[in-house]
Amino acid sequence: MIRPARTDDLSHILRCIRELARYEKLEHELDLDEQRLHVHLFGEQPIVKALIAEDLDERVGFALFYTSYSTFKMRPCLYLEDLVVLPEHRGKGHGLRLLAAVAAEAEAMGCARLTWNVLDWNESAIRFYRSQGADLMSDWRSCHLTGEGLSKLAEFGRSGKGTTS
Repeated sequence: MIRPARTDDLSHILRCIRELARYEKLEHELDLDEQRLHVHLFGEQPIVKALIAEDLDERVGFALFYTSYSTFKMRPCLYLEDLVVLPEHRGKGHGLRLLAAVAAEAEAMGCARLTWNVLDWNESAIRFYRSQGADLMSDWRSCHLTGEGLSKLAEFGRSGKGTTS
């Protein structure tokens, strides 16, 4: 079963995020905060949504997504930030059901597309996504601006020198 996340799912979501970071060898980047996640999912102005995969009333995975926008299509899009099925529950169709539920959300919202990233070494995920009809955009690269780089650029923007007004 796939259902919307509830507040009592926060510890499960955090566990899945830890598992994902471990799998991707990115545990050093974790800055987990249950209260911050609560505000982002369930606060006055939520900025993300999550779905929970259950198997016989046991939480086995989750998907987290948010709205983006296509200027070319002039329509909203959904960005799938994370899709995680706990290792002991993989191979049972939970990932497909989560992906399909997010796709249904995108269609219900009139989205032009559903977008996500996959690591180039994650061959099993690449095969899975391709088997669902996804196109891998080999001519695009993800860009991340974090830490000092983000702060320096933001300061330039705040100074008025980075704006036209």
